[in-house]
Amino acid sequence: MRTVHEVSKLTGVSIRTLQYYDKIGLLHPAGYTESGYRLYDDTALEKLQQILLFRELEFPLKDIKEIIDRPDFDKGKALEQQIALLTLKKEHIENLIDLARGLKAMGVNHLMDFEPFDTSKIDEYAAQAKASWGKTPEYQEYEEKSKGRTAEENAMLSEQMMSIFAEFGAIRSEDPSGSAAQALVKKLQDFITEHLYTCSDKILYSLGMMYAGGGDFTTGIDKHAGEGTAEFAYQAIKAYCK
Repeated sequence: MRTVHEVSKLTGVSIRTLQYYDKIGLLHPAGYTESGYRLYDDTALEKLQQILLFRELEFPLKDIKEIIDRPDFDKGKALEQQIALLTLKKEHIENLIDLARGLKAMGVNHLMDFEPFDTSKIDEYAAQAKASWGKTPEYQEYEEKSKGRTAEENAMLSEQMMSIFAEFGAIRSEDPSGSAAQALVKKLQDFITEHLYTCSDKILYSLGMMYAGGGDFTTGIDKHAGEGTAEFAYQAIKAYCK
């Protein structure tokens, strides 16, 4: 058992922060000394590590408490996803460092590169991870609907969804607020609701931003349905959700 002072020195977390975590029910001590000082065992320290990892990924304390207190919280899966997210952040920072070095060497006028500032891939992965950690109603519905579904069936669903994007691609030179594009948005929304989870207009709009966000979704859609399809689908979705 370690005292609150020892834990603070070991972890770099202030005593006041540890006291606050106890107050809000995020991290309770394992016990108390006769003088009333908090004591922490290895289990509490392991939980503190999880909290600090989520904090590094900029999760609000309220969300962290909800996630790690769930009886079905999978520590192993969370660590895998945290490693993936931290790796993406590391690559992002390294790209920014390379850009800064290039600016120092060549000057701003010779290096007009803004790609290193793009965080869409991180945002995309974080959204997916948060959905699975947080067990939102939509994620629970998705788990229920996908239960027992074979790999072949999942592949078929992916193909069917991509065929909808192919239809977007075929009319991407038209007005995204036109009747044809709006009918396709409705078709996409109904498909997601039927096979994945209830796709409200709010969720649909968030998906639209993800489609055109410049990450793997954008690349995949444009590769399958033609350059600019992801952006066109997003503009159609935006018009639909208004």
